[in-house]
Amino acid sequence: MSFLYPLFLAAGLSLAIPVLIHLFNLRKYKTVLFPHTRFLKNIQLNSRKQSQVRYKLLLALRLLFLLSLILAFAQPFLNNQSKASAEKRLKIIYIDNSYTMGLKKGASSMLDIARVAARKQVQHSLPGTRFVLLTNDNPLGLRSEPADKVFAEINNTDISASSKTVNQLLATAQSIMENEGKTGADLYYYSDFQQSAFPMIPEKTLTRNITFYALPVQTDEPQNINIDTAFLTTPVLQTGKNNYLVVHTRMTGKAPKESPVLNLLINGQVKSAASLNFSDKNKSIDTLNFQVSNGNWQQIELRVNDAGMRFDDTFRITARSSPNLSVLVLNEGQPNPYIQAAFRAYNGFRLNQADMAAAPKDWKEYNLVILNGVSRIDDALGKTLNEALQHGQSICIFPGRTANLEGLNAGLKQVGDITVSRLDTAVQAASSLQQGSALVKDLFEKIPENVQLPVANWHYVINAGLSANQQSVLSFRNGDPLLARYTPSKGQLYICASSADLQSGNFTGSYFFTPFLYEMAMQSGSSSIYAVTLGSQQPIYLTLADAPERNTVHILGKGLDIIPPQRPDGAGLDVFADQAVQQPGFYNLFFQGGDTTKIALNQNKEESQLDFRDVAKLKSDWKGDNIKWLSITDSGSISDGDQNGNFPLWKICVILALLMLAAETFVLARPAAVAA
Repeated sequence: MSFLYPLFLAAGLSLAIPVLIHLFNLRKYKTVLFPHTRFLKNIQLNSRKQSQVRYKLLLALRLLFLLSLILAFAQPFLNNQSKASAEKRLKIIYIDNSYTMGLKKGASSMLDIARVAARKQVQHSLPGTRFVLLTNDNPLGLRSEPADKVFAEINNTDISASSKTVNQLLATAQSIMENEGKTGADLYYYSDFQQSAFPMIPEKTLTRNITFYALPVQTDEPQNINIDTAFLTTPVLQTGKNNYLVVHTRMTGKAPKESPVLNLLINGQVKSAASLNFSDKNKSIDTLNFQVSNGNWQQIELRVNDAGMRFDDTFRITARSSPNLSVLVLNEGQPNPYIQAAFRAYNGFRLNQADMAAAPKDWKEYNLVILNGVSRIDDALGKTLNEALQHGQSICIFPGRTANLEGLNAGLKQVGDITVSRLDTAVQAASSLQQGSALVKDLFEKIPENVQLPVANWHYVINAGLSANQQSVLSFRNGDPLLARYTPSKGQLYICASSADLQSGNFTGSYFFTPFLYEMAMQSGSSSIYAVTLGSQQPIYLTLADAPERNTVHILGKGLDIIPPQRPDGAGLDVFADQAVQQPGFYNLFFQGGDTTKIALNQNKEESQLDFRDVAKLKSDWKGDNIKWLSITDSGSISDGDQNGNFPLWKICVILALLMLAAETFVLARPAAVAA
């Protein structure tokens, strides 16, 4: 037997009080006056021996009452596990401190309920027991610690931006168990059992030698409104004109009594607002407009007033007007009206058109160079194209129809292992779109399901070697590319297999033509819009045209200076900011000799979807001798005794104390007899 509060046993000295009172009462003598003998028949006589038995019974009852009360405060418990067997097993406590655990269940948050239960688990452990405390941000690392230190860290556990799956935790437990030299482990899993973190079927290999104690903490009526995503309708920010921001919000659970309000802030100042009205699918799509007066970086914030969870009530975007996006179009013949209309529809690009014969010699100032209707690429033009690609620029070729294929191949050989093999005059529709292409994944939030892919009335069959790094963006059914991306050097070369006119097909009037041109122009320079999701491992591309080859990018924030993971990519760097920073907010990317780039990091939306597992269904699949399903009571204790196999006796002690008090009252209530 062990005691949770052994110091209360010192109160056992109070047992001397009823003994002293008893001895004192024995020294008192009471005079009994006998009435007339005719009243003697009404007096009940007891022997002196019977009277002494009554006093001893009262003394025993009072001693047992005090003893039961003292034990109740000391909280004794029986431990069914021997100390030797306990030392062979690793004790691991996992407290899910993800954002959803901040939801209320009654007056307390789910995290508070989990912390109270975990503290009681540590308190009821055997003396000398060591624990490993795991959270989503691992405050104690991956080693066992004394109970008092773990108890303090449980109190300090707070909501974290990170989250972990149960498989990750089981793998961690296996690793710790091996490092600590234990034969087995007991993992106590305090969580709300979100679908994204907890699978329906356990992975048996991960639960080997581990007893898994599941302790669900779930709210009855989850409610949340979050900003799912937001995007500008233009590729860069426009100065002095209306900019339109499309915002997608989502609601989970019961709708609030009053319509939530969506606020748009630019650099901390409220610019626009809208009331959210959710559809039957609990979604709302709203468009807000705003203006900016300069081309500097703008901090755009979208906020919704939601009391459920606060972490996803803000969506951040950084954007600026980029006057440096310039496009050179070299025409062989008449200017192309579709290319001209695409770039003149938006004033964020500077468009320069020239005849192929009068092409400028220096292309360094252009983000995108388009060769329109070209039927011949000689060696000189091929070398110029190669130099532009070496500098990290983007090139797009819309070839003209010609029978002289060697005239095209002569210059393409200067660029890379790319050749035009033949002309196919069959009318064909593109049958596939490469969703992972750089043109597609960063441009469209979602491709419409019923969108029609372009049709080509004729096309060139283009072959490429491995060194050309071909990636088809639009392809025909036979595998021939309609539009392909090649990266033989630092820059990006796009070749369309057909001309950009209506006689060659309908690509120029398709859903993709203008957005693809915009994205091509922006790929050769740093982006002008950033809204990165934490945990997405989405790289941020920065050009290093004016910086030394060996350079290091820093992330700067309030009291923060971190060097994130980064790798060379063409003429610039891919910076993985979300691997170095865990908190959402606005940050600056800085490198020596370059401009400061402001970026926005947003929280991962997995925690916003309040999709909790049904515990009853989980019990049918997560079962076995090593799977234990327990529950936390309103007082914070664990059902079925105690989670460590300890049986609390304090309740029995309280009941015994009450019984002793009742028995004493009964004895005292009986009329005292006269001693004979």
